[in-house]
Amino acid sequence: MLTDKEKQEILQAAEESPYPAVACLEALKIVQNHHGWVSDEAVRDIAGFLNMPAEQVEGVATYYTRIYRRPVGRHVIMMCDSITCMILGYEPVYEHIARKLGIGFGETTADNRFTLLPISCLGDCDHAPSMMIDDELYNRITPTSIDRLLEQYT
Repeated sequence: MLTDKEKQEILQAAEESPYPAVACLEALKIVQNHHGWVSDEAVRDIAGFLNMPAEQVEGVATYYTRIYRRPVGRHVIMMCDSITCMILGYEPVYEHIARKLGIGFGETTADNRFTLLPISCLGDCDHAPSMMIDDELYNRITPTSIDRLLEQYT
């Protein structure tokens, strides 16, 4: 169930949006900001609130890789697995992260600190391999630079 605060924020976004799909994306972001992810119930609530089919809201939610449809850790690591990153050293970096955190893609650490997800492109090919932790982009990452990066996130 959408909270009054969420409804107020969604209404404001809808007033500023030229198309329902834009308002829908903003509504998904608002719910995610409040809860950390977007549940099936939230998708239905957003659809009802914006007078849109739930399937359309679901389509928007699943199209965008940064809308999380299940719970994630406090920090989300999005590791680029594009061909450029693969050629320029993705594999040893991924193996190091997976070994250090004890998780693979789509998994969350037992302490709920990190979730590791693949992303097809971060638009940083000239500085590959790249990854994001939350909203921070890191490039030219190596297995040795990973440890320092992860220590910053508690």
